[in-house]
Amino acid sequence: MPKTIPVIPAESVANLPLSWQQQLAQAITEPDQLLKILQIAPENFANNVPASEQFSIKVPRAFVSKMQIGNPRDPLLLQVMAQSQEILSVEGYGCDPVGDLDANKTPGLLHKYAGRVLLITTAACAVHCRYCFRRHFPYQHHQAGREQWVQAIEYIQNDSSISEVILSGGDPLVLSDERLDELISLLEAIPHLSRLRIHSRLPVVLPDRITGALVSRLQKSRFNICVVIHANHANEIGNEEICALSKLKRAGVHLLNQAVLLEGINNNIEDQINLSEALFAAGVLPYYLHLLDAVQGAAHFDVELQAGLSLISQMQCRLAGFLVPKLVREIAGEVSKTPANEL
Repeated sequence: MPKTIPVIPAESVANLPLSWQQQLAQAITEPDQLLKILQIAPENFANNVPASEQFSIKVPRAFVSKMQIGNPRDPLLLQVMAQSQEILSVEGYGCDPVGDLDANKTPGLLHKYAGRVLLITTAACAVHCRYCFRRHFPYQHHQAGREQWVQAIEYIQNDSSISEVILSGGDPLVLSDERLDELISLLEAIPHLSRLRIHSRLPVVLPDRITGALVSRLQKSRFNICVVIHANHANEIGNEEICALSKLKRAGVHLLNQAVLLEGINNNIEDQINLSEALFAAGVLPYYLHLLDAVQGAAHFDVELQAGLSLISQMQCRLAGFLVPKLVREIAGEVSKTPANEL
């Protein structure tokens, strides 16, 4: 008799949870759609169409679910919603604020600092942050796709002073588990490499991306692996994010956070304290708090240096030292991030 193949009822399929890829494909890309979901009148973000055309909106629904209904000043919403101020030309703000183009050695490989290089693995992100320092970056010429990996690998092989590779983008975790496995394997074959660092927003904005396959691959790597997440506000870290981060933690991955100091979003002492506490409760150490990179379109997010220094001073009075991030600025051409107290 022919073997009977069970049929899954259509209604059962409809109720299955979406994969992270499906969630990414269904990310919100229209300002009006986002405001409608949040029940916010469009008048709160008037004249923002040119800004959204210049730099498109993209935000996963998992991140939207953490925003407050009806609040046009929600700190998560303000990070992703296009605003009319973005199209203003502001003196001192440019398209390559941290000198990425000058540091490009092969397509997609940046060598700024001693001992480490950065690979721009993809142009894609799960979320478009309005203050992104690479919002004008010419990815079409400067990303290490599969065909450029050969040049990047050769560059790294030929410089034994390099011990660490940083995967960046875009967002490297937008790549499939299979492509990440391929890239990590190529890097593992270089004897003088010992560390792999992955900079990603996905554990916060799309926590389902932290799949069992990804965790298993990182766990079996010979590298000492660090995942640097990017959370700016305590509201970004809920139960799903804590679960995703705990998977990485149990796999032996070191977890750090980089935040950006942003006007109207996290530039007060309570928000900074709450963020540090939420991060540590999720197994993540606060690492850097960046002063805004002077990228064209983001000037309205800038916070004065002295205000940032004051926040850090207040945090030092109220938190254990390991919960106080380093306030820094990235300056093109410098040999490292510059501590704010040296500016």
